Amino acid sequence: MFRSRSKDEKAPTGKVTADLSTQTRDPQAPKGRPTPKRSEAQTQRRRASTTPTDRKSAMKKQREARRIDLAKQRQALASGDERYLPARDKGPVRRFVRDYVDARFCMAEFFLPLAVIILVLSMIRVGQLQNIALLLWLGIIILIVVDSIGISIRLKKQLAIRFPNEPKRGAVAYALMRTLQMRRLRLPKPQVKRGDRP
Repeated sequence: MFRSRSKDEKAPTGKVTADLSTQTRDPQAPKGRPTPKRSEAQTQRRRASTTPTDRKSAMKKQREARRIDLAKQRQALASGDERYLPARDKGPVRRFVRDYVDARFCMAEFFLPLAVIILVLSMIRVGQLQNIALLLWLGIIILIVVDSIGISIRLKKQLAIRFPNEPKRGAVAYALMRTLQMRRLRLPKPQVKRGDRP
């Protein structure tokens, strides 16, 4: 009586194992990976639904998004809005560096107008004027170098005091590049007046 029961019970289990072995595995099921979080799965689903199937429309959508981003960036460069500034201009350290440079007169910002004047003087075929132009070149270069060294030393001290725990890599080079631009042409636009304390 017990033996017949055990045979009957074994028979269906054999069928089940046979059925499981013949089933094909779902290719969409995760294999050897943890199940993604709900938020990740939802974003993937949304991305799949919003992605256009047509290549032309996808490119058009991408161009439009890039155009909007660039417009926001241009507006931020004019207004100083931190949210849309390029990565090189973002952060409190870069903002302080900009304000530090914009609050003072720098010799390097007068380089371009003076260079034009010196070029005109050097083109005139008078020996004395050409000698004066050469001396002006040397004088301006020396003044720019001295001024740049002074700015970099003072700026490093200020950065060490104000931002002891912030990364300051490239801040001095950023400041020196900004000094080379004329104040009107600087981007992001200066947010402080000359003589103000940043």
